[in-house]
Amino acid sequence: MDLRKLKTLIDLVSESNISELEITETEGKVRIVKGGGAAPVQYVQTLAAAPAVAAPAVAGAAAPAAAAPAVEAAPSGHAVKSPMVGTFYRSSSPGAAAFVEVGSKVSEGDTLCIIEAMKILNEIEADKAGTVTQILGENGQAVEYGQPLFIIE
Repeated sequence: MDLRKLKTLIDLVSESNISELEITETEGKVRIVKGGGAAPVQYVQTLAAAPAVAAPAVAGAAAPAAAAPAVEAAPSGHAVKSPMVGTFYRSSSPGAAAFVEVGSKVSEGDTLCIIEAMKILNEIEADKAGTVTQILGENGQAVEYGQPLFIIE
């Protein structure tokens, strides 16, 4: 789906009484949900899955032990998650100080970061008061919808 069509759909949702719009096409699916601020957009591109090929079993051969998957401990505390897909920025401009650092005390409503989506800068605010114990997003990197960005205790 091209960006002009996507922008037209976002404008349609923001200027109408529609609160949610979902469109499925051959190259992917778009879901736009109108919120209090900018409308978050979720774009999922579907790809054809390659069929799995099974290796023939050899009689009498021992199966190799499967490697145990790495298990990460879930961070304790409240996770502030990304409300949209976009680019994560810790400060308002490249030379400015970061909004928060590990150890910063935040109140509900304090700005934690900015996520740029379609040339719109969206301030992400703390939804809980506490102390920032982890910053999970990397400055200038892409983030996904629902991706944890900060841990507040």
